[in-house]
Amino acid sequence: MSDCLFCRIISGEIPSKKVYEDEVCYAFYDIDPQAPVHFLVIPKEHIQSVSQVSEANAAAVGHIFAVIARLAGELGLESYRVVSNIGDQAGQSVHHLHFHVLSGRDMTWPPG
Repeated sequence: MSDCLFCRIISGEIPSKKVYEDEVCYAFYDIDPQAPVHFLVIPKEHIQSVSQVSEANAAAVGHIFAVIARLAGELGLESYRVVSNIGDQAGQSVHHLHFHVLSGRDMTWPPG
């Protein structure tokens, strides 16, 4: 999608600080980090949010979670939080499926 911020990041049109990339997903550091470690992992396929995950694209989501686990290990993260906001009221500001990975500070509960 030409107007999607994350699609433009994936294409290289908008620069990012890449953490990881393969044929299915792209990971990069958040430009407004909410923790000492804060990166996002997004599918290269434009999927609007978790609400649009289907049997047809579920393998990409499973792959993303495997990548998150791998990156957390490589970065030495002993504990971390994975967050995906779905819809405007939940705080989704970019309507392209993405998972925030946050670590390096105490995470409060409940969030928000």
